[in-house]
Amino acid sequence: MRRIVLIYGILGGVLITVLKVVEYRFLVLDHSLEIYGGIVALLFSALGIWLGLKLTRARETVVVREVRVPVSGPFVRNELRLGQLGITPRELEILEAMAAGCSNREIGERLFVSENTVKTHAGRLFTKLSAQRRTQAVQRAKEAGLIP
Repeated sequence: MRRIVLIYGILGGVLITVLKVVEYRFLVLDHSLEIYGGIVALLFSALGIWLGLKLTRARETVVVREVRVPVSGPFVRNELRLGQLGITPRELEILEAMAAGCSNREIGERLFVSENTVKTHAGRLFTKLSAQRRTQAVQRAKEAGLIP
């Protein structure tokens, strides 16, 4: 008895599978244009979402922190810190000119040196002050009491 039920069950499953395959084939033949249109729409939707996310991604913003030092009297340079960092008098002149907002060309003209010399001194200053940009170097120098 179990054997007969098992055989009928297997034959029924095979018959249902064959009917579904036949139904699927007729469905694909009858509605192929709609299926292809749906696939193309799905691809363009995915491309649009990807491009939208790529183009509207949040940009990196640079936050500049302003340092306000209370002025209690005339500026006194921190000579101890200047010696610890190993900043030369010429580098200090260039740092002060950077703080004044001068470009490399203007600093070179003011100090009678070439623009490449200014770049060299600026690079050494960045290393000594652990800075990556001019504004960061000026900020760190003000915090250390090297420039007013």
